[in-house]
Amino acid sequence: MRLSTRGRFAITAMIDLALRQMSTPVPLQDLAQRHRISMSYLEQMFARLRQHGLVESTRGPGGGYALGRAASSISVADIIGAIEDATGERAKEPQRETSPSAQAMTQDLWDALQTTVANYLQTVSLQSLADEQKAKGFQVQERKTVQKGVFQKPRPPVARPGTPNSVFALGQAWPARG
Repeated sequence: MRLSTRGRFAITAMIDLALRQMSTPVPLQDLAQRHRISMSYLEQMFARLRQHGLVESTRGPGGGYALGRAASSISVADIIGAIEDATGERAKEPQRETSPSAQAMTQDLWDALQTTVANYLQTVSLQSLADEQKAKGFQVQERKTVQKGVFQKPRPPVARPGTPNSVFALGQAWPARG
């Protein structure tokens, strides 16, 4: 399991979704603006999160992303595992210019550290991270809903009765002098 900027951004975005889980789906554009992450980067991340069932997408106006499961059942390890390529990780790492015996001496240490970190991240739930943010005073600002679609045609103003609407009606309404 690698801990990278991509994983950090994914965790941040998922905390954002967890904080807003009771409202409407969160558009990626809103996430991109709030956290200053590029849209294309977010689209790639959320495609992976959706493949792993961590988020659900809603299309159309008012659409966006919401959590795919309860925040309490999603761990940080789940998020990082979905984002990072776990296959062939050790094979992709560049080999250091050390002897094979030096690598073998420390490999057990790094393997134990990796296991400890993975076990710890498995115990941290998305809900606990969202609760920490709420405890720090974070307030969710509700998104203004944009109404799109066909609306009723505006009604023309009704002429006031008793008000003449032409010169002739004005002449008739004017009291005759005699």
